[in-house]
Amino acid sequence: MELLIVTGMSGAGKSKAMDILEDIGFFCVDNMPPKLMPSFAQLLVKSAESIKKAAIVVDTRSIGSINDIFESIENVKEYGVYVKIMFIDASTQALVNRYKETRRKHPLAYKFKGSLDSAVKAEREVLRQIRSQADFTIDTTHLSPNQLKDRVAKLFLDNISDTLHIQCMSFGFKYGVPTDSDLVFDVRCLPNPFYVEELKGLTGLDERVREYVMGWEQAKGLAPKLLDLIDYLVPLYREEGKSQLMIAIGCTGGKHRSVVFSELICKHLSDEKGQIAMVTHRDIGK
Repeated sequence: MELLIVTGMSGAGKSKAMDILEDIGFFCVDNMPPKLMPSFAQLLVKSAESIKKAAIVVDTRSIGSINDIFESIENVKEYGVYVKIMFIDASTQALVNRYKETRRKHPLAYKFKGSLDSAVKAEREVLRQIRSQADFTIDTTHLSPNQLKDRVAKLFLDNISDTLHIQCMSFGFKYGVPTDSDLVFDVRCLPNPFYVEELKGLTGLDERVREYVMGWEQAKGLAPKLLDLIDYLVPLYREEGKSQLMIAIGCTGGKHRSVVFSELICKHLSDEKGQIAMVTHRDIGK
């Protein structure tokens, strides 16, 4: 039996993540008080024939004490339930903007006389410890709903007990470095297809762009060194018990060089090394 605890910042996309999880076969329950988790685990074990994996939302609406969550998780594990935590996050400014756009009230706004900025910062402090111990972290600051759907679906279509999921993400430095990245590589040192008129409007998924990027001696020298470093690091992360590894590859705009290298790294990990690897191009459409 598998139980995924979905938590994170209000407005970051927990509800959307739960919709996606439900679509791919999870039994989902929203806003569960941590102290009810052991009782819920008992019900799951009794329903093991019909429910194989479940997901619950635990957030500031239901948290009494943050210690309640960790104590309940340990109690749940005693029933033989495999537990993982997914934390959904976004930048403070992005969260404030989303609440302003939707005109919804933040759960902690009443404590700060309606100040959204203060409420978001206070919630971040409350959840700081659980974020640090999350098995999966997704930052939705720059993700579209479809990109979030793709990210969650790829992570959890298989068993959440699989040891290590590797996410290769291309991004543009002009839009900010992904805050949930574990390894960040900068490929702005390579010649830029943006300045070649016939390649400017294409992306790194196009064969002509890939041939241009990888045709330079700089790229031919960088690729094997980068792959060798990643091959060395991945087993170390696995030995540490890490569930998710985010490898972020950045160029200026996130459309050409970073896309080529993220595809290259993902193909190397999945096809040649047999790792569970997937690729996302965060800024390719900007």
